[in-house]
Amino acid sequence: MALGLFELVVFILTAAFLAGLAGSVLGIGGGIFLVPYLTLGIGLGVREAVATSLIGVIATSSGAASVYVRDRLTNIRLGMFLEVATTIGAIAGAFLTLFLSEFALQILFGVVVAYTAVFMLRTRETARERAVIARPESPLATSLRLSSYYFDPEDQAVYRYRVERPMAGFSMSALAGAISGLLGLGGGFVKVPAMNVLMRVPMKVAVATSNFMIGVTAAASAFIYYSRGFVDPTLAGMVIVGVFLGTAVGTRVLERVPATAVRAAFAIVLVGLAVVMIGRGIGIL
Repeated sequence: MALGLFELVVFILTAAFLAGLAGSVLGIGGGIFLVPYLTLGIGLGVREAVATSLIGVIATSSGAASVYVRDRLTNIRLGMFLEVATTIGAIAGAFLTLFLSEFALQILFGVVVAYTAVFMLRTRETARERAVIARPESPLATSLRLSSYYFDPEDQAVYRYRVERPMAGFSMSALAGAISGLLGLGGGFVKVPAMNVLMRVPMKVAVATSNFMIGVTAAASAFIYYSRGFVDPTLAGMVIVGVFLGTAVGTRVLERVPATAVRAAFAIVLVGLAVVMIGRGIGIL
């Protein structure tokens, strides 16, 4: 049954709120939640949903990044270093999606969501385990002054960390940008594990820095979609309102709730979304 105007507005605002909440807490932009809501819930085409999602990612970044920068969770130097590769990849991904079928996009999206869920469930760490002081620092990280420190409200302690393998993180950020432009995700689901696993950046710092970066990544791709007529201004406006509200809540959640508990809850949702998107792509749903 088709939704009435009021029900449609409530549905979109709710979906955008949840996307903003998830995006700001996990550093993945929220597009990974918003695209399935728009395609499965209101029947929006995948390309239109991706374009609208990118607008939501920009709103998530704008709302969350200001809070995380203020609270000194964001590593601005690291974010600017990685964003060079991410932006190039995002532009390439946005052009590539114009030549792929919706079947391919749905299958690819489902696989990406499933990967993200597995990563979230497997991650177990505390801030103390990521605090690295003794090991030598990479010459590139030293010259760019990428290493830093942050205050963790959960532990009520200040932790200093060293950024390792900066070029490996740079390469993964290029891949994250391409996937962002291709699927409208913001690339955070690649950036966060790249910073956390490859570069040994603490999880909360990786999330905050990812939120700082994803807005620029999404903007580079959104311009391509807008020029092709895939962005509906009315729908995008409702998404921005919902995302800002979700981000306002999510930034507080990240600072006060253990990251592993939040990731586990959203991972369950991601598994369901992956099954639905893949099932729809192959025609069984």
